[in-house]
Amino acid sequence: MATTADIKNGLVIQLDNQLVTVVEFLHVKPGKGGAFVRTKLKNVITGRVIDRTFRSGEKLDMVRLEDRNMQFLYKEGEEYIFMDQETFDQIPISGDLAEDAAPFMKEGEIVRVSMHDGKPIIIELPNFINFEIVECEPGMKGDTVSNVTKPATLETGAIVQVPLFIEEGELIRVDTRTGTYLERAKD
Repeated sequence: MATTADIKNGLVIQLDNQLVTVVEFLHVKPGKGGAFVRTKLKNVITGRVIDRTFRSGEKLDMVRLEDRNMQFLYKEGEEYIFMDQETFDQIPISGDLAEDAAPFMKEGEIVRVSMHDGKPIIIELPNFINFEIVECEPGMKGDTVSNVTKPATLETGAIVQVPLFIEEGELIRVDTRTGTYLERAKD
C-alpha cells in the first residue's frame, strides 16, 4: 500500500478495479482544512482520463509492473509483433495498446513494455529516436533564424514539423513524447 505522499507521474494504481496511471498531480494545502492531492489519471486499458482528488494520507493500491525490453519486429494486420529480449518469445500486442507509440515505432527498435499479470499494458519508446525523412518540400537556405516550419514525413509515416533548411533523405532526431523535431542527427 502507498499513500498520497508517494504519488508521482507515471505511477500505476488500482482504482475502482481498474488500472490507472498518474498523468498529473498537485499537492494543495489550503489555509483552512486538510491538505489534499488533485490528480489527473489515465485508464491504462481504455485511455480515458479522469480527475480525482485524494485526501492527504489516503491509502492507494499501488500496482507493481514488470518492465521488459522488447524489440519491435513488424506489424501484422491490427497487431504489432514484439520479441522479448531475454526469452526471445514473440508477443503480439493489439493496435489499441500500441496506438500512442505506433507513429514512432521503427522495425528493430527496442522499447520498454510494462506487463501486469503477464499481459502487456504500456509501451514506452525511447525519448529520442533518429528518423530518416522520406518526403519533404525542397529546402531553403538562409532561413535558419526564423521559426518557420514545414511538414516532413518520416520513415514510419509520421508527420513532424521541421525547419525550412531540412531536406528529404536527412536524418533527424525526434522527441517521441511530444512528436517534435529536435535537431539533425549525427550518424
